[in-house]
Amino acid sequence: MKAIRRFTVRTVLPEPLRQLEELVLNLRWSWHHETLDLFRAVDPALWRSVRHDPVRLLGEVAPERLARLAGDRRFLRRLQDTAEDLHDYLTAPRWYQTRSEADAPGPPSPPGAEPGGAPSAIAYFSPEYGITAALPQYSGGLGILAGDHLKTASDLGVPIIGVGLLYRHGYFSQSLSPDGWQLERYPPIDPNGLPLTLLREPDGTAVRISIGLPKGRDLHAQVWLARVGRVPKLLLDSDVEDNDQPARDVTDRLYGGGGDHRLLQEMLLGIGGVRAIRAYCRITGHDAPEVFHTNEGHAGFLGLERIRELVSEHGLTFDEALEATRAGTVFTTHTPVPAGIDRFPRELIQRYFGGPNEEDDVPVERILALGAEDYPGGDRTVFNMAVMGMRLAQRVNGVSELHGRVSREMFGGLWGGFDTSEVPIGSITNGVHADTWVAREVLELAAREIPAVVESGRGWEGVQKVREGEIWQIRRVLRERLVQDARRRLRASWRQRGASEAEISWVDDALDPDVLTIGFARRVPSYKRLTLMMSDQKRLRSILLDPDRPVQIVIAGKAHPADEGGKRLIQDIVRFAGSEDVRHRIVFLPDYDMALGQLLVQGCDVWMNNPLRPLEACGTSGMKAALNGGLNLSVLDGWWDEWYDGQNGWAIPSADGLATPDRRDALEAAALYELIEEHVAVAFYDRDSAGLPRHWLEMVKHTIATLGPKVLATRMVRDYVEDYYAPAAASARAMSADKHAGARALAAWKRRVAEAWPRVAVEHVESNGEEGPQVGARLSVRVVVDLGDLDPGDVAVEVAYGRVDGADTLVDPSYLELGGAEPVEDGRLRYVGEVPLERSGAFGYSVRVVPSHPMLAGRAEMGLIALPPAPSGMTNGDLR
Repeated sequence: MKAIRRFTVRTVLPEPLRQLEELVLNLRWSWHHETLDLFRAVDPALWRSVRHDPVRLLGEVAPERLARLAGDRRFLRRLQDTAEDLHDYLTAPRWYQTRSEADAPGPPSPPGAEPGGAPSAIAYFSPEYGITAALPQYSGGLGILAGDHLKTASDLGVPIIGVGLLYRHGYFSQSLSPDGWQLERYPPIDPNGLPLTLLREPDGTAVRISIGLPKGRDLHAQVWLARVGRVPKLLLDSDVEDNDQPARDVTDRLYGGGGDHRLLQEMLLGIGGVRAIRAYCRITGHDAPEVFHTNEGHAGFLGLERIRELVSEHGLTFDEALEATRAGTVFTTHTPVPAGIDRFPRELIQRYFGGPNEEDDVPVERILALGAEDYPGGDRTVFNMAVMGMRLAQRVNGVSELHGRVSREMFGGLWGGFDTSEVPIGSITNGVHADTWVAREVLELAAREIPAVVESGRGWEGVQKVREGEIWQIRRVLRERLVQDARRRLRASWRQRGASEAEISWVDDALDPDVLTIGFARRVPSYKRLTLMMSDQKRLRSILLDPDRPVQIVIAGKAHPADEGGKRLIQDIVRFAGSEDVRHRIVFLPDYDMALGQLLVQGCDVWMNNPLRPLEACGTSGMKAALNGGLNLSVLDGWWDEWYDGQNGWAIPSADGLATPDRRDALEAAALYELIEEHVAVAFYDRDSAGLPRHWLEMVKHTIATLGPKVLATRMVRDYVEDYYAPAAASARAMSADKHAGARALAAWKRRVAEAWPRVAVEHVESNGEEGPQVGARLSVRVVVDLGDLDPGDVAVEVAYGRVDGADTLVDPSYLELGGAEPVEDGRLRYVGEVPLERSGAFGYSVRVVPSHPMLAGRAEMGLIALPPAPSGMTNGDLR
């Protein structure tokens, strides 16, 4: 008989072992090897069988074993030491606490004071988090990045509060049918069997968060608390008795359903997430966040809730509340493709936020305007979550330099009139959490040979002094570990597909720990081109089976359950990998998760990535491989476009601009084969008399020395603190000081400028010094403008100048603000200035008028610009 309900009964630990529960409930164990060693010592065999899940370990360990451990003085000393180490980690000052006093976190600046200092708390919202395989609340790169962000914030002492949803079925478990088709299964998750605790009121009752729904219904949620080192992570869960069944199913699965279901998830994440933070801070006394970081558009509704708070509780107007909210909000976009953005029909937003459900404080028309694609080429029928996120944030960034450029092109319509280069979307290149992804053997080697890197993050050049033989030995150990685990997974997969034990005897010889191993693992949308390697199957076979320089490829990845095309790609690769002649050299491992990901980035010699450029936003797997001594073989996309230097791996040429996709794929596949055959394999198998591939190991050392300090998430999080969080906190304080006087003033100023802007015009432009100019001379420019009802202090009149291309377009122009503002006839003003001629060659300039206010984050923030009329045959921006 099958059980109708499943739940977890937690072990009652003997008093001497109570600290084990404290260790289990703080997810620091997921990246702290000494704590993992302690759990392993509880019961080594059981630890292996529960796949290194400490909650399951304590739930299944025999009472007799616990009794013995409770009397084992050696184990108890070890337990005490580990618990004290965790306490020190949670309480001792770290990087954030030891920054210079001027930048230290602090209370809001008093009225009139210069706002400064890093935020006392930051709220970080993400729909998924990859912390550990034992907490399956992630699907891919977005979640893994969010998990690394929280872990690194903990290591650095950055006061982040994470917010997400608790999915009762997580993301799907993947298996294969006999013919290689992806099958999905959603195993139920019991929160009591996870390292979580319920957030409770002081009287012990569970905290309840509610948001309003149409027809007078409410969506209720409880809040689970996960401790990620020093970082609290709040996970909202709608599976509570107060809800009807459809409402209980809102948090059933990650990225499940569509339409109403997906919208409800995002409403709960954004609106409910803010309310959960308020409850957490009230109960615990934690500082309220000054900065809100939205990790992709899924949580964009958090801005609406913060506006509602300011309007209902502080008496601000919608526009004033919008300015106060924007000032302290950071929005990170992770997708370079429009299809990756959540869009909802406008009618659906109208139904959930309008009619009887409309709040006077947050009118539905204002909400619809925030998500409207009301720019050239936009779809007027949809509500765009990323667009809303950008309009609700004063600071926006992509996740690599190339992705920043792509994002400025994608979303440039939001700042119409400005050149793409001026669209206010910056970039912070992603990084990875070393203690999670780097093999223990590598970490121990670093601690032994280059301790400065472990202690302070400096001295990476010291890797050049590490003995090549020691590096090569570790690489062999990691490759063999991957091979052994791959065989185990292969055997289980083939048995699940219906093969008999006799039919899978070949698995014992699948892969070889001494053969060049290439890894390819990621989600399987079409643009990542899982099957590019199969473009010429005959040539791929010859590479895999080369008698002198054989190659083996380990592949993993999941297609979205609704992506039939992605599933066909997996089926194609599975069928090829099942061919008798090559199945020992190429394997597909199902159910890609963090545990498998760790083995792959540690054990593969080469990490291969061949997306359609420029559709890879960042792609951090190759960073993880590099830190483990792997080399990258990739299209110049994402982070690799930024940091490839010719010696840290190989760049697959990209056939950009070719008319047909098939032709492009064929050319890039041919380049990929040639690189593997003529460069990668040659370097790997070219051995000296000691059996070492000297050139290969030189590349490994160079990779670690040069990429190490760049790809770490410590660099990434510090960049966020310095470039985004601290400025956002300063802006938020300036807006909130003196009962939000700054927000009120800025909203009034913006309204006045926007209403008056249609009358702003550049009337006349002239310059002296264009005849026979030489480098070092100066060009005198005079501009007459009509500001209409605006004052000179409301605007900046600027000259854009520099090199021009063949079409007279300014290339990477510099800007000079003109002064003077001398009155001329009819209320017009003359501005003057001198442009330095610092380079020879074709030179040009143009002029413009833009809004100017000290509380704007940049010239383009309002999307308003006035340009001179274009002379006949020329366009704005080309005026010479």
